[in-house]
Amino acid sequence: MIKLQVIGNLGKDCVSNTVNGKNVMNFTVAHTEKYKDSTGAQREKTIWVDCAYWSDRTGIAPYLKKGTQVYVEGAPEVRTYQTQDGKSGASLSLRVLSIQLLGSRASEGNGGGGGYQPQGGGYSAPSQPMNEAPIGGDSDDLPF
Repeated sequence: MIKLQVIGNLGKDCVSNTVNGKNVMNFTVAHTEKYKDSTGAQREKTIWVDCAYWSDRTGIAPYLKKGTQVYVEGAPEVRTYQTQDGKSGASLSLRVLSIQLLGSRASEGNGGGGGYQPQGGGYSAPSQPMNEAPIGGDSDDLPF
C-alpha cells in the first residue's frame, strides 16, 4: 500500500466538474519546507501537489478557497511529460480519499476549522487523554 499525506495551503480555489457522470473536485496544495543550505543560508522549498477528489459529497467545495490550510490523504501518482523544449518533467498528483479543513491564513489564531471525512473514514481523537479523570470528577468515582 502506498499512501500520501499532505498538509499545506490551497494555491487557488477548488474547481468542481462532472466527468462521465461523476463529480470531481480539483485543487492544488502547496507544502513549503524551510531549511538551511550548506552555507548556513535560510532556504525554502515548495512542493505543489495536484489533487483530485472524486466524490458525490461536494458540499466541501465552497470551503476550498485559495490560502485555506488542509490535510489531504490518498494515493499518489507521478505523471511524466515532455516540455516544449524537449526536456522531461514530472508532477506529483494525488487521488484524494479524505480531506480535513485546518483553517486559513486569515483565521490562523482561531484554532482552525472542522473536519470533513468521507462516510466511514477517519479517526477522531478523544477530547481528553484516556488515562485522566473526567473534568470536574475524581478518578475514585470511576466504575472500573
